[in-house]
Formats: sequence, structure tokens, C-alpha cells
Amino acid sequence: MTPAQVARIFLAFAFAYFLSTLVRAITATLSPTLIDEFNLQARDLGLLAGGYFLGFAATQLPMGRWLDSHGPRKVVCALLLFAVLGSVTFSVATEFNHLFIARLLTGIGVSACLMAPLTGFRRWLPATSQVRANAWMLMTGSLGSLASTLPVQWLLPSIGWRPIFLTVAVLTVLAIAWLWWQIPSWPSVQSPSEPAAPALAEPAQGLWQAYAPVWRNRYFQRMAPLAFFVYGGMIAMQTLWAGPWMVKVSGYSPLESATGLFWINVVMLCTFTGWGLVTPALARHGWGPDRLIAIGLPLNILSIGYLVWQGAGTGAAAWSVFFFTCSFVSLAQPAIGLAFPSHLAGRALSAYNLLIFSGVFLMQWGFGWVVDLAAVFDLSVPARFQLAMAVLGLTTVASNLWFVWRRVDNEG
Repeated sequence: MTPAQVARIFLAFAFAYFLSTLVRAITATLSPTLIDEFNLQARDLGLLAGGYFLGFAATQLPMGRWLDSHGPRKVVCALLLFAVLGSVTFSVATEFNHLFIARLLTGIGVSACLMAPLTGFRRWLPATSQVRANAWMLMTGSLGSLASTLPVQWLLPSIGWRPIFLTVAVLTVLAIAWLWWQIPSWPSVQSPSEPAAPALAEPAQGLWQAYAPVWRNRYFQRMAPLAFFVYGGMIAMQTLWAGPWMVKVSGYSPLESATGLFWINVVMLCTFTGWGLVTPALARHGWGPDRLIAIGLPLNILSIGYLVWQGAGTGAAAWSVFFFTCSFVSLAQPAIGLAFPSHLAGRALSAYNLLIFSGVFLMQWGFGWVVDLAAVFDLSVPARFQLAMAVLGLTTVASNLWFVWRRVDNEG
């Protein structure tokens, strides 16, 4: 592939991923409005935001097989039709159940927006470029998260939240057309250094058998808790609970909270841009994903401890540090893809994504449950949020211990 072809393919995928992260994170900005309009409790808000990730996670295992068999173009375009339906449904919802179904459909619809390009990049790009491509895809995701903060908050008084979702539906239709036009057919030519993919009798295999090489992989097992608890916890906080924390714990107004989320996502945009720029050079000097993650995890634990300890004294700056230290685990995703031959990359990446977004669903809903249940102990609202954050911290500590104990190189 020429650099121009790679750039066109990247931009088409990036636009779709931008939209997927915009609708993923928008509940954090809209949470005060949705709480007032639909009279939501903390656990309802967590379930609503988590509905997106439940739909997302439900498609991951079959999607991995579809990606390996049918390729990124067919899979991502077909699934995005559900995202169009979900955005339209959300825009006309009149009760909580409608909102939840809409989020579920949206999660199903955008579930291939990152896995499709990563599967394609595994075949189309050399290994040295894949970590960079992943980091820059996450950078475009940060742009989507950025767009879900202040821009959405500014639009709310003038047009309301419902037309915003109709606009997203129209943009998603345009993304489908762009992807179909630019993405190569499948199978495409793979790297000469790649062994030929064996003929797989996919229809005869059950889902468990098709994924057995992934589940048994020791490197995958080592990274699994990081995906579920640390990466999942990061997205759960970024797409929902960081906003309510700044309102309920830090005393921000809704506009101040949206501004805080905006700057948090600027930090993440710069972080993922930076990873894309420096990871190839770091890898050449022996600083691979495992070594970087081993540095980042203890820093992440310290950042959680600071949020729990300071409580009302924390704000957007403390949350930015938390998200930056979480970003180290994003380096595991392309490393997982490289631990497998290219004909298994779709399944490996989708299985890992299943862990991430199952974790997001559990952490978002569970955080809300802890906040609500802590009221039994007559704790203040800030203290209840701090308790929920402490529980998140315990899962991060356990994940770090597993990562250290299950030491294994990325060799499969």
C-alpha cells in the first residue's frame, strides 16, 4: 500500500471512530439534563451509560470471526446501521427504557469502529507502525470525547439534546458511505513475512473452539485484568463518572464540569498523540508496552489514592493525572494483536475488547450502585463517591499484582 492509500483508509476509519467516542462520552455532559428530565438515580445513570457498553461487548466475539472472515469494510458498515437506529431512537425517547434500548443499539452499532481498523492494520501495516496507528486512532477518539463536552454544552440551550442525536445519525450515514468507498475488499494482500493463513472451517467451529487459541494464550491471560478493570475503569470514569464527581464532590456547576471534561479530553488528545509519536523510538530502545505499563500502573494507583484522599479538593487537574496514568494500558491493545498471527488478529483484538467493554459496563453500573448503597451508612454524597473510587482502586491494585506475577513476554 502507498502512504496515500494508508492515509485515506485511516481518515475514513478515524471519522467513524470519532463519532463512536462522541456518542460514548456524551452521557457525562448530558447527565445533569437527563437526571432532571427523567428523574434518574445514580444506579439508573450508570445503567444507562453502561447500556452502550453492554451492546458493545455483546458483539465482540462474533464480530472477531466476522472480521477475520469478511473483513473490516463489510462488518463495520453493516454494524453502523444499528448506530443510526440507536441515535434516532435516543432522540425521540420519552422514558428510561427507550433511552436504554437506544444506548444498547448504539453500542452494537459502533462496536467495530476500533477493531475493524486494528484488524486491517494488522494485515496492511508493518509491525513497527501498528502501535503508532493504534495510538493515533485513540487520538481521534479523544477528539470525539472532546466534542462531547463544551461543544455539546454550548448547543444544549439553543437546540436541545434531541437534535444533537439526530445530527449524529446523519453523520453516521455519511461515515458508512465514506468507509464503503475507501476500505479495501477482503482478503487483501498480506505482508510477505506473514505465514499464509490456514484454511479454517469457521462454520463448523463453535464460538468457544474458534476462540480457544486466544483464551489459552499466556500473554492474553496476563493482560486480561488490565483490560477489564484498568482500561474498563478508565473509560467508565471518562464517559460518565468524572462529570458527576466534579459536580457532586468538587462543587462544580454543570458548565464548569463540561469545561473540566473538555480540558481532560485535551490532555488525553495530547497523550495519545504523544504515544503515537514516541512509541516507535521507545520500542527501538527496548521500551516496549510491557515495560511502559509496569511504570504506569503504580502511578495510576497513586492517582486514585489522591482522588480518594482529597475528595472535594480534587477537580479536572487530578482527573487528568488519573487518565494520563491509565493511558499506559492502551499500549497493550496492539501488543495483543501482534501476539497472534494475522488470521487470528480479529478474534484476539475482539476478545480483548470484550474484556474492556464488559469491564466498562460493570464499573459504570457498579460505581453507581456503590454510591447509592453507601447511603445506608449515612455518608455524605462526596464520601459515597470517594468510597466508590476506593473500590475501583482495589481492583487496580489486584490487576497490577496479577500483571507482575504472570510475567511473560509477548510471544504467545
